[in-house]
Amino acid sequence: QVQLVESGGGLVQAGGSLRLSCAASGRTFSSYAMGWFRQAPGKEREFVAAISWNGGSTYYADSVKGRFTMSRDNAKNTAYLKMNSLKPEDTAVYYCAADRKFVAVVPSEYDYWGQGTQVTVSS
Repeated sequence: QVQLVESGGGLVQAGGSLRLSCAASGRTFSSYAMGWFRQAPGKEREFVAAISWNGGSTYYADSVKGRFTMSRDNAKNTAYLKMNSLKPEDTAVYYCAADRKFVAVVPSEYDYWGQGTQVTVSS
């Protein structure tokens, strides 16, 4: 079992930056691939970024490529999402997730989820 807790969300102006954190407890964090997803009101949950268990591989949605950077610190059991050049369309609840098997871009592949953190970007 893995428990995930996101933090770092908030209200920011367009063009600003935020860094989200996902703190994990329970089973060995370093054995899990991690992902970030987001869900805006009335929309499906969508893939944002993912990282392999050792941080060697990262993947991004086209909509955030070049603006967002995902990383992890296995010694601190924490994954991060640095978000730069934020746009109003980035407004959503952001969720982190853990996958026991491999890096994936589909929500159904992930085994554990956090409760989410709200990110609001004003224009």
